[in-house]
Amino acid sequence: MDALKGLRVVDFSKVLAGPLCTQYLGDMGAEVIKVEPLKGDDTRRWPPFRQDDGTVFLSVNRNK
Repeated sequence: MDALKGLRVVDFSKVLAGPLCTQYLGDMGAEVIKVEPLKGDDTRRWPPFRQDDGTVFLSVNRNK
């Protein structure tokens, strides 16, 4: 779906709800740029892990 193609979204959200919402915007075609604190999004450190990232982080941050 490309309903939002051409739209750029800067994502300053963290943890779960905000990243999930901006993931949906990316699914609809928006270009999503994620900006994280220096220590990274908290969910990067939530188990279980896939390689070095928490799977919760990976599950709500595609298209970024």
